Amino acid sequence: MKGKLYVVSGPSGTGKGTLCKALLALRPQIQLSVSCATRQPRPGEVDGVHYYFITQEEFLRRRAEGDFLECAQINGGYWYGTPRGVVLEKLEQGESVLLEIENNGAQQVIKRYPQTVSVFILPPDRMALIQRLVDRGTEDLERLEKRIGKVPSELEAAKGYTCLVVNDQVAHATARLAQIFDGDLTVLPRERETLDRLVQEFADPQRSLALLRDYYQKSRMDFELEVRR
Repeated sequence: MKGKLYVVSGPSGTGKGTLCKALLALRPQIQLSVSCATRQPRPGEVDGVHYYFITQEEFLRRRAEGDFLECAQINGGYWYGTPRGVVLEKLEQGESVLLEIENNGAQQVIKRYPQTVSVFILPPDRMALIQRLVDRGTEDLERLEKRIGKVPSELEAAKGYTCLVVNDQVAHATARLAQIFDGDLTVLPRERETLDRLVQEFADPQRSLALLRDYYQKSRMDFELEVRR
């Protein structure tokens, strides 16, 4: 491959999409790959911009034909996948390509293309991740619990990524991401320390679920009080 392939991943709620959007504003020469998804668009999402929203039948047909660089069935049973042809064509043309994908798909890409620069986005702490997941208001408690349940294995996988970025402030994290895309692949002590601390925080799954449920219920109560005013 003539171009360079970048993968940005991390647990849901870490702000991957926000950071990648900000990065592309700083580095417009980077080509963002648009994935296919079988779920319905969320408010504000545009077909062909955020995802290509297709039926499960079409997705499975294309998967059987080997049309995806990576694919995975994740939260809620939905399928996500990166179209292979478009990505490989851009790389052959010497362009840098960015994939913003879940860890399962990222692992497939890293295995197939070891030269991939992989970046794992970290929250500053456990509670920050829980708050971000709940506050975006896109999923019910059951799906949020599934997302939190995946975090320990995702953090374990993070140890094998090329770089880490702590998303405590969007501007700072975006600048750090831009440094990586400019060639600085050094893992900073603060980034490694944050990963180690998160592994410890998420080591007790029941405690993480309890914090999630408490914050979810509090948010629901606050919302209902606001509606009544």
